[in-house]
Amino acid sequence: MLEMYMTRLHEFTVVLYAVSVLLYFIDFLHNDRRANRFAFWLLAIVWVLQTIFLFLYVKKTGRFPVLTIFEGLYFYAWVLITLSLAINKLLRVDFTVFFTNVLGFIVMAIHTFAPVQVESEVLAQKLVSELLLIHITMAILSYGAFSLSFVFSLLYLLQYDLLKRKKWGKRLIRLGDLSKLEHMSYVLTVIGVPMLLLALILGLQWAYIKVPDVSWFDSKIVGSFIVLISYSCYLYLRVRKQVYGKTLAYWNIASFFIVLINFLLFGSLSAFHFWNT
Repeated sequence: MLEMYMTRLHEFTVVLYAVSVLLYFIDFLHNDRRANRFAFWLLAIVWVLQTIFLFLYVKKTGRFPVLTIFEGLYFYAWVLITLSLAINKLLRVDFTVFFTNVLGFIVMAIHTFAPVQVESEVLAQKLVSELLLIHITMAILSYGAFSLSFVFSLLYLLQYDLLKRKKWGKRLIRLGDLSKLEHMSYVLTVIGVPMLLLALILGLQWAYIKVPDVSWFDSKIVGSFIVLISYSCYLYLRVRKQVYGKTLAYWNIASFFIVLINFLLFGSLSAFHFWNT
């Protein structure tokens, strides 16, 4: 009975999330500050409920919930909401929360309504390792940083287009100046790259210890290094080649699509990664 109640509460959380994203969309279209404020508080409630669910799961299982694909998706969605709320509160960059949480809602919907959510608890227990937990947690946090970097690049291109077409108005003002959007995209990438590098080092070390017959050409391993190389090229272009503007934004967006492919597709093709149950 309690489990059914928690399931209904979780589904209600998803509904609140959807309403919040919808209100942010209304604000984006009509510059409605009331809708923005209401959406923010709904999103804060969603974050509180998600944090409670996360805490209860940790208490129930005695481990951090990142060892299966559905746990990873849930934690990824939680990271996106946390980062978007923090940035919105600290930097007050309008529309960041909307674009970030469109992505977060998609992730949460996949987690909640996917047709198969049968997880192999035996496998999860076999994979429990402090090294593995740190590896996966750091990788997902780096993906969270890349996600927000992607959002800022998207906002940069939107602002650039509005300026080019001379579409003056409230939306133009609220998006902020191009240099700030580009700078935030760069800063988040600077945070994400070393975090992903450390995650890969720890992951390779764990694989060497626990999976001695692992193929180093496994799709997830190769995909993760492609992500790292792509974002490293972004930093090289920005720092050494002094590339700015649309070119850098497009490169960042393309790199994020590689992140999504690596997270959702290459993981399912991997011979040993945590979503093979």
